[in-house]
Amino acid sequence: MIHAQGVPEVTDTDFAAEVLEERGRPVLVEFTADWCPPCRQLAPVLSAVAAEEADRLKVVQIDVDRNPASVARYGVLSMPTMLVFRDGEPVQQMVGLRAKRKLLQELEEEMAKAVTA
Repeated sequence: MIHAQGVPEVTDTDFAAEVLEERGRPVLVEFTADWCPPCRQLAPVLSAVAAEEADRLKVVQIDVDRNPASVARYGVLSMPTMLVFRDGEPVQQMVGLRAKRKLLQELEEEMAKAVTA
């Protein structure tokens, strides 16, 4: 799996504990694969966002080839797909490569709720 530095990997086994049970801040899950060139380009963006927004956002990655149950459950068809979860429910979906500034703009509403909640 293409690993973004400072971004933990989750699996089908611990997805519920690491993503669905998180409270207080949204969780950005990147569905990724080794064979996905845009995923490689997204890795440094995710690393930067995870480091800069750790107090307002949890960022994790999941390998689509090794975790088919999560992929099927959320209907992920393209990589990279990023899902934002809040209190165990998916609230936002983004498909494709994003520049850091654009990704932060798209995430701002959910991250703002973490501060005010």
